[in-house]
Amino acid sequence: MKKILFASLMMLNIAGFAQIKMPAPSPTQTISQDFGLGKLEITYSRPSVKNRQIFKENSELAPLGKVWRTGANFATKIKITDPCTIAGNALDTGVYAIYTIPGKTDWTFIINKESKKWGTQYNQEGDVFRAVVPVQKKKDFVETFSIEFGNVKAETCDLQLMWANVLVSIPISTNIKERVRAQVTTALSKDSVTWQTYQQAANFYYDLDKDYAKALTNITKAIDGKTDKFWLLLMKAKIERDMGDKIAAKTSAEACKASAAEQKNDDYVRSATELINKL
Repeated sequence: MKKILFASLMMLNIAGFAQIKMPAPSPTQTISQDFGLGKLEITYSRPSVKNRQIFKENSELAPLGKVWRTGANFATKIKITDPCTIAGNALDTGVYAIYTIPGKTDWTFIINKESKKWGTQYNQEGDVFRAVVPVQKKKDFVETFSIEFGNVKAETCDLQLMWANVLVSIPISTNIKERVRAQVTTALSKDSVTWQTYQQAANFYYDLDKDYAKALTNITKAIDGKTDKFWLLLMKAKIERDMGDKIAAKTSAEACKASAAEQKNDDYVRSATELINKL
């Protein structure tokens, strides 16, 4: 009877401990970034330095010259929904593991196809590619390992790894111009084209294709002689400015300013005023 009671108490104690929720020493984070015509997503665990040696020969954290899971726990994962190029290497859609080999002046960046393994179960046969990337020094100390996407543009961005006084930036690029151009051509060839479609076409030709003449043609069709769409007038002013037509740019910006003021949009009044002042 006593043995049964003792066993029952032990089970209760174990169950009680199992119900205690504690914060993870290296909490997991997922970051997502719209990029090109798709999305990039990183899932990783974030260890902290905690006064330990890091990025040194045989250091406790991320020793030089040895494969590192680039975080803690499971290997860091990257999910790609649209083909892109990372560190000069083409990569198709899918989920991959990221490993790195820290060095004094550069790191080896590794994309591995075995994304579901525990971080220390690295298998080199699963490598999709390796690339050498330079190390940069940070003035500010980063206590907790951090990954983020920086310098995000339409077709380029950087995957940035930051820990202690180290920054490693991996370039990512994509090519979307031809695909978007095909969409624009199809949309503009329809029997009925809305002003929103003309605006999108103007955005493409202005921001991505740098064909200012086509951008001006389409933004003019989007406006269609009306002055209530002040945001389109400001875009028209920017296109005209970049084409070197300051007189036309000032006229469009003044129209934007007047329309925005009438509709009580202070942001566009301020933006139009700044454009005029810089002509």
